[in-house]
Amino acid sequence: MRILHLDTNHSSLIDQLNDLGHQNDEDYLSSKVQVEQKISAYDGIVIRSRFKIDKQFIDAAAHLKFIARVGAGLESIDCDYAETKGIKLIAAPEGNRNAVGEHTLGMLLSLFNKMNKADREIRQGKWLREDNRGIELEGLTIGLIGYGNMGKSFAKKLYGFDVEVICYDIKNSVSDDHCKQVSLNELQEKTDVLSLHTPFNKLSHYMVDSKFINNFAKPFWILNTARGTAIKTEDLVQALKSGKIIGAGLDVLEYEKTSFENLFEDDSFPPAFKYLIKAQNVLLSPHVAGWTVTSKIKLAQTIVTKIKRNF
Repeated sequence: MRILHLDTNHSSLIDQLNDLGHQNDEDYLSSKVQVEQKISAYDGIVIRSRFKIDKQFIDAAAHLKFIARVGAGLESIDCDYAETKGIKLIAAPEGNRNAVGEHTLGMLLSLFNKMNKADREIRQGKWLREDNRGIELEGLTIGLIGYGNMGKSFAKKLYGFDVEVICYDIKNSVSDDHCKQVSLNELQEKTDVLSLHTPFNKLSHYMVDSKFINNFAKPFWILNTARGTAIKTEDLVQALKSGKIIGAGLDVLEYEKTSFENLFEDDSFPPAFKYLIKAQNVLLSPHVAGWTVTSKIKLAQTIVTKIKRNF
């Protein structure tokens, strides 16, 4: 097959596809329109999040057999339309689920122990021990929304802690040795720390709003390593101000572009975002939970394995 690579990935991806006898072309600079003009010559494309694969693009790709996204979600692709054209959709959540699980745990422990705050203060010549007294996970209930690859990875990381891990998922019977599935009402009744592991879709869009937050029985911490649009930032800020949400660890923000690249191309951010970047009880990272040196290799290998399996 002739495969077009639209984003850079680990070199092993192209190397192994070459070894399998496929022709691999790379184009990391052309515009979407320029790619559309030549895409009919290709059997497959490999992309991360450079641009959306919409109906117009798919119609231009007359001979396309597969679209492989080197990542977990497929929201940048019109999946329904692609499937009507007989195009195989390939994603690689197995490749970065461990990275996401570790990052989520790291954010939680950093928030609880004020590690980033303490580090900044020491660099400023401040030695504030009492102000940086942390709290412990022992005895708390960790609630997960979404129990797929990422949720399961985080739950597994929590297994060594003396905590109760519960989850809510729209699928039935997802409980395992690391997590008990419960109703949304029970999750909101018991949760001390909420972690989001939902895909990007209509159900998850602005799922966490004021009504959702206020349905929790007690103040709680929130972690989001899924998609930024799962949280309505204005409502999150109000909850942080009121104390309903004690603190937040956010690897993703609703203000991100489709490509997940540079957030700071302009200064037109709303007040809610400006509050987040100054808040001492908010920890931010630039959509890198699944973006490790190791996961880059794993993601590439997962894509190769699935292409080999299907073609």
